Amino acid sequence: MNTETFQNRLLALQDNLLNFAFLLTSNKDDAYDLLQDTTLKALDNEDKYKENTNFKGWVFTIMRNIFINQYRRLVRSATIIDQSDDMYRLNVSGDSGLYSPEDSYAVKEMTDVIRSFSDDYRIPFSMHIAGYRYAEIAEYMHLPLGTIKSRIYYARKSLQNKLSDYVD
Repeated sequence: MNTETFQNRLLALQDNLLNFAFLLTSNKDDAYDLLQDTTLKALDNEDKYKENTNFKGWVFTIMRNIFINQYRRLVRSATIIDQSDDMYRLNVSGDSGLYSPEDSYAVKEMTDVIRSFSDDYRIPFSMHIAGYRYAEIAEYMHLPLGTIKSRIYYARKSLQNKLSDYVD
């Protein structure tokens, strides 16, 4: 495919790409930024496009990958480094509300309840809380995706039930 044909096909997809970008970002400005990044990356990698490949799928995959990489970069940059002696506040955001002993007691209770779950529920729930995706957990545990989702759901419900007296 020559450069002019490639560019015309890419321009013809701009409206569809913008809709997909808005679906991913839920923000108009971020969607335009993502569209621009995708268009530039597609143009830079024109030589990597193989004939008889789904062009639309190729470009949409570029957009999805850019979005995922930006999201992961954002998550990594939001990580808080714990400077306390006992690393008590590790991975706790600054506005977590953990300022009094009473609040920390609730966290200890939650941790105890989670530890009381059997491995079948504790492991996927803990991995989910740590930020793993359902598919990653399913692959790690060698279980179907639906099983992982239901175990996480039941673990969450069990946690809510066991700690119902902490609700204001």
